[in-house]
Amino acid sequence: MLLVPSITAMQRRMIERWHQTDIDNPYAGFLNIACHQCALNFRLWHEEDRARDPEVTDQVIAAVKRSIDRLNQQRNDWIEKMDDWIAASLVRAHVEPPADARMNSETPGSVIDRLAILALRVFHLREQQRRRDITGAQRSSLARKLVVCQHQHADLETALIELLDDIWAGRKRHRKYCQFKMYNDPALNPHIYRARVRQAA
Repeated sequence: MLLVPSITAMQRRMIERWHQTDIDNPYAGFLNIACHQCALNFRLWHEEDRARDPEVTDQVIAAVKRSIDRLNQQRNDWIEKMDDWIAASLVRAHVEPPADARMNSETPGSVIDRLAILALRVFHLREQQRRRDITGAQRSSLARKLVVCQHQHADLETALIELLDDIWAGRKRHRKYCQFKMYNDPALNPHIYRARVRQAA
């Protein structure tokens, strides 16, 4: 069984740490996978900020957008790795849900991804609260947003605990859902494969 509080504590701990030092991953097992996936969200968050810098050149924006595209593909790949790990663990534990077992609307890997994003949002809302150049109204607005995000995180953490309990008890069926991002596939994105045909002509 996965201990959800260990996953969310890791996300909070590493997000705090990575703002002070280089990205690293001191974990093993499932937490190693979840930490790597969290790091991709961490990098994505900051690239998204860079993409909106009004003072950088179009050339820099283009490079950042390509970085965002690569990171987002990797982020989805590692969601699937988390779900693969869970699927393999269920096989090893001989968990076989009945044919009529219910499906969930999203996988545990997808929920863990959302928890990482919420942990990043909470961190940055708190960071903004510490600024000295904001107004009282802005500080109050940040406080309200922080409360909402903390409630969302708590609710989502509880939902993940319940989902994993149901999966390991055989009450719900676990299935990995591949994203199949077509825009990153040279054989399926028409702008890529048509360009290759033109270059070859």
